[in-house]
Amino acid sequence: MWKDDDELFGLMRQRLFPAVVGDILDGMGYLRQFLHPQIKPVESRMVIAGRAMPVLETLCFDATSEQGKSEVARMPFGRLFEALDDLKPNEVYVATGCAPQFALWGGLMTTRAMHLKAAGAVLDGYSRDTNEVLELGLPVFSYGGYAQDQGPRGKVVDWRIGVEINGVRINPGDIVFGDRDGVLVIPKEAEEEAIRKGLEKAGTENRVRDAINKGMSTVEAFKTFGVM
Repeated sequence: MWKDDDELFGLMRQRLFPAVVGDILDGMGYLRQFLHPQIKPVESRMVIAGRAMPVLETLCFDATSEQGKSEVARMPFGRLFEALDDLKPNEVYVATGCAPQFALWGGLMTTRAMHLKAAGAVLDGYSRDTNEVLELGLPVFSYGGYAQDQGPRGKVVDWRIGVEINGVRINPGDIVFGDRDGVLVIPKEAEEEAIRKGLEKAGTENRVRDAINKGMSTVEAFKTFGVM
C-alpha cells in the first residue's frame, strides 16, 4: 500500500488520525500506546508522523563540571548537539528522562531539524522560542512554552536507545503519530497491520457517518457496521 516512509507518512497525515490507529492497536492487544495527555502540539492543527529517535536526558547542576568520572559532566548540554545532528529524514526527536524544569527544545534546534528534513519533536517536558517554532512550522509537541534554558540544568546522555514515557515503551524506529488529541506510539512490529486496518476502519467510519446523517440510529449503525 506504500513503497517507502515518504508515502507512508503522507498517507497517514492525509487519511488517518491517531484515535483510529489507537483503536486498532487496542484490538491487537497493545493497550497502552498513547503518551500522557499533557504532551500537546504547540499549535493545535499540527500533525506529526515519523520514526522515533529516542533521546535520554538527565538533570545536572552546572553547565560543566570537573567533578565526577563521566565525560558528559564536562560537556555543555551533554551529547545534545550530537544527537540533534544525527536526526534523519522522517525521524522524530523524542526526549525524556528528567524532571520538567526547563525547555528541552527551542528555535535553533527547530531550524537544524528542518534542515535535516526531520518530522518534528515530541518532548516529555517543555519547549521554548514558541513564536520562532510556529513561524518555522515544524511539528513540535510538548507540555507548553517555558523559557528556562537547559544549559546549566540538563544534559543529553544517550540517544537511539529504548526509553519510556509514562509507561509507554518507545524504541528507535517505532512510529510516532500525533495530533491535538494525543501522541500515539506504533511499535515497529505492529505497524503494517495497524495502519492497514486503520485505513479500513477510517473508511468504515465514513460510511457510518453518512448513515447517521441520513437518520440511522447509533444502535442500528453499530449492528450494521461494527464500529462507533
